[in-house]
Amino acid sequence: MPQDENGNEMLSERRHLVSLAYRMLGTIPEAEEAVQETYLRWYKLPQHERDQIAPPQTWMTRVISRVCLARLSTAKARHARYVGPWLPEPVPNSAFGHPNMIPADASDRITMDDSISTALLVVLEAMPSGERIAFVLHEIFAVPLDEVAMILRCTSAEAELLAAFARVRVEASRNRRDPRAEHDRVVKSFAHAIRANNLPGLMLAMDSHVVLQADGGGVVTAARNPIVGADRVARFLLGIVAKSPGSEILEQDTPDGLGFALWDEGRITGVVTLDVMHGLVSDVRMVVNPGKLSLWNRPSHSQDQPGHTW
Repeated sequence: MPQDENGNEMLSERRHLVSLAYRMLGTIPEAEEAVQETYLRWYKLPQHERDQIAPPQTWMTRVISRVCLARLSTAKARHARYVGPWLPEPVPNSAFGHPNMIPADASDRITMDDSISTALLVVLEAMPSGERIAFVLHEIFAVPLDEVAMILRCTSAEAELLAAFARVRVEASRNRRDPRAEHDRVVKSFAHAIRANNLPGLMLAMDSHVVLQADGGGVVTAARNPIVGADRVARFLLGIVAKSPGSEILEQDTPDGLGFALWDEGRITGVVTLDVMHGLVSDVRMVVNPGKLSLWNRPSHSQDQPGHTW
């Protein structure tokens, strides 16, 4: 691992790389594998070559981006073999700190929390690999277009087009969702209906075509197929509450706005994020695969335990 002037490991550099790779790949374990591969390539360089690379971050950003690009080329096939719906890994708001990554002229398009929201990652997941890489590098991490072009092995004009196409997709998705304050208001009403076991009230809080996806990855019992429709989603959610009297489902701030954390014996066993459109819940994403909850049970996060129970 590159070292600073005092010989200490550059933990901030590793955090930067994990943060970048997470947005490209959608899970922390995959991001960490990409970081490990990047450092292995660094160490394989002769010392005199490493000494000539300044700054190392530019080299590492280039390498990890290409590592992620290669992994994205096989991602769709891997996700097709996944047991049940595949969802990106949800992370706490404080997952990567708040480094100065987002360019000033993009601040009206995407906020720090937006850049790690599950909703954004779902949109990125549907993009061609080149668009996704270009968006993450240029729009979130402010990597110059000529460097993006070098990474993608295309012209600067082509890199600019890829980033622009991706930005249009992201903005269209973002503009369909209600502002954060309205989102939180609707989710609180949604939670109140569940706490009251109010089936009609819960259905009224959701769009008639609401979709619930539950990601258990074959490790934890979860719905194998998306559940569609307010009546079916409401009955599914109320059934979960009825069948889990020993668990707590608490309101939880997430990068997507107010959501929920599923607690069992002092540990988070699931995270629920939601989309709200036109004053109604339109999408419910429930991740209960333990492999996608790696950051939620760390001591630094456990201090932020919320206080409202379903």
